[in-house]
Amino acid sequence: MTDLLLVRHGETEWSSSGRHTGRTDVPLTAVGRHQADQIAAKLRGRKIAAVWSSPLQRALETCRRALPGREPTVNDDLVEWDYGDYEGITTAEVRRNIVGWTVWTHPITGGESIGQVGERADSVISRALEVDGNVSLFAHGQFLRILAARWIGLSADAGRLLALDTATVSTLGFERETRVIRYWNESCHLRVVR
Repeated sequence: MTDLLLVRHGETEWSSSGRHTGRTDVPLTAVGRHQADQIAAKLRGRKIAAVWSSPLQRALETCRRALPGREPTVNDDLVEWDYGDYEGITTAEVRRNIVGWTVWTHPITGGESIGQVGERADSVISRALEVDGNVSLFAHGQFLRILAARWIGLSADAGRLLALDTATVSTLGFERETRVIRYWNESCHLRVVR
């Protein structure tokens, strides 16, 4: 049966400062590039039948550094949530005007609904299940959280329960015929460099 190896991209300036980074194509920081290089050790020896990446440079560069010599198939469904009017700002900044606001509980004006992101995740899952072997997905924090929730049959908003750090590797798989989360938010391959 297929395992999905979820890899969140390395650090960017926006991810380190808590800014909502949806469709803005920000690059990895020096730390993010170093993290991506370290992911290679975590993936070494894994049998991977297909490598898919978001088209955004932070995911693509992470992929190319983590799996040198394996050019990914770019999959537009792997892009991050379109945060619309909230792009580039922090939750604290939004909460100055909207008490208790989160992307998980409030409408995203000018962007995607959580349901639309869930539909994209379902599409990725459906296509991955057609692959004979493991699929590695290089993408973004909120999107991968939603994809994991959908993998185990939960609603898209259950992704709020699955914290996911930059440059981590998670594995979705099966226990017999039941979809499960095998490993989540693994960072043991990372050494801190500042």
